[in-house]
Amino acid sequence: MPAPDAPPLTPDTTLAQVLQSYPGARRSLFARYHIGGCSACAFSPTETLTELCARNGAIPVDELIEHIRSSHEEDVKLQITPAELADWLSRDSRVRLLDARTREEHEAVCIPGSQLVTQELVQEAFNYWDKNAPLVIYDHTGSRSLDIVAYFIGHGFDNARGLAGGIDAYSAEVDPSLPRYRVELED
Repeated sequence: MPAPDAPPLTPDTTLAQVLQSYPGARRSLFARYHIGGCSACAFSPTETLTELCARNGAIPVDELIEHIRSSHEEDVKLQITPAELADWLSRDSRVRLLDARTREEHEAVCIPGSQLVTQELVQEAFNYWDKNAPLVIYDHTGSRSLDIVAYFIGHGFDNARGLAGGIDAYSAEVDPSLPRYRVELED
């Protein structure tokens, strides 16, 4: 989630600034405009929104900015804070917690009770799990889990949420016994 004091988007905002404040922008730009998802439609972090729009069929800049903002509002609705998750876990034994990081990360540190997302687990979930039960998916910093949340929602899991800030925020805000770490290749 962006910081509450995130700067407003303007035509001169760079893509690096957009992605820092609105991490879901890459997904929403690709979904609507086919921008940023592959090498043919890639963008540079230093490119401004004006330059991006001009290079992609003269998309109206105001339309693109509004799309990023509204997509972000939808992303926020799909997230749960670390404190909310801790409260939910203490009150509802049906909460399923899925770890969308690598096997190595999961084996090194994970939120107690979580399961590593594997293809086999996804198939089990789709075939046998209660689709009305709460489901929370986390990654390291919360920047990628919303893609998996959207996938689960698309398969009928209406109570799926992503952990804002990922396991890193959960460790910092709820359970400091979980070691924090940094992955060198992260954005």
